[in-house]
Amino acid sequence: MGRRALAWARRPQRPEVDAAAVLATLVDPVLVVDERLAVRFANPAAEQFFDMGMPTMVGRPLDALLPADSPVCALVAKVRETGGRMVEHGIGVDTPRTGSQLVTVQVAPIGEGPTHCVVTLQPRSIVERIDHQLTHRGAARSVGAMAAMLAHEVKNPLSGIRGAAQLLEQNASEADRELTRLICDETDRICALVDRMEVFSDSRPIQRTAVNIHEVLEHVRRLAETGFARGVRFVELYDPSLPPVLGNRDMLVQVLLNLVKNAAEAVPEQGGEIMLSTAYQHGVRLAVPGSESRLHLPLAVTVQDNGSGVPEHLRANLFDPFVTTKHNGKGLGLALVAKIVDDHGGLIEYDGQQRRTTFRLKLPMVEPGDAV
Repeated sequence: MGRRALAWARRPQRPEVDAAAVLATLVDPVLVVDERLAVRFANPAAEQFFDMGMPTMVGRPLDALLPADSPVCALVAKVRETGGRMVEHGIGVDTPRTGSQLVTVQVAPIGEGPTHCVVTLQPRSIVERIDHQLTHRGAARSVGAMAAMLAHEVKNPLSGIRGAAQLLEQNASEADRELTRLICDETDRICALVDRMEVFSDSRPIQRTAVNIHEVLEHVRRLAETGFARGVRFVELYDPSLPPVLGNRDMLVQVLLNLVKNAAEAVPEQGGEIMLSTAYQHGVRLAVPGSESRLHLPLAVTVQDNGSGVPEHLRANLFDPFVTTKHNGKGLGLALVAKIVDDHGGLIEYDGQQRRTTFRLKLPMVEPGDAV
């Protein structure tokens, strides 16, 4: 055997790998565009992101999926001009499924010539999602600790104050009785607030079964339409093939009722609209509180309204206790939502755009072998 043949035989052979199969495993949308900026390939995450199948996308120009003035198109053109790889953070993208959101865009040429380019969109980093989840868990724990402290240190003295006011009322003048009644009423109000907070200190594992989330949404919608959301238009976009949620039905009703009530109070009196939607999405795996198991979170449940949204200065602490935009609000509703979602091992995300406020739940599905 000659030297050249021997050297060739010793070279490691490149394994045969199906590139499309590899791209199909990625959770980030990936597109391949040609020299005319026409789409030539889209992975399943891109189909889901743009709410469009690959046969429909292939051959379409990139500016048919995105606005013509989108920075993504300009970034691709720049990569074709320079031949180098480029990354840009915080680019706004509008899609039918996800609406408007900020993404990180990576564009790289395929091969040496500026013919085809790979465009990767990262809607929101997994690190950021987990960081938000940990923030919500911290908010729930802080409320739980506060509730336990208040129940122990505040309710007993309040009971004594109320009793003393009732004794004084027996021999007080009419004018003074107004003051003693005020004392009683205010102590009752404080006790009721503590009672509402005590739910946060309940650390017992929740009882979970297979829950049809569409039945929960329909139940919440009927309650809303006959009560606090009269006159509000509901739009339902459900995935009928969605598998059951692994959760507690009553708690999920409480979460969604709270989110829908907030949405109903935020929409305008004329033209108010609330959109309820479900979808199966590639999720992340998170540890279940109090156990070593990890849950897949592919079930997305979204409550979206066309209200004025949350003020910018409150968004970072939206799920903290006592944070509220309501005049007489207690600021415990979203903190309770965060705790319940955390008890399910799920995620809750908030996205606020002009005339579009979105709360998105990521929940676990019933897996084979689950005892339900």
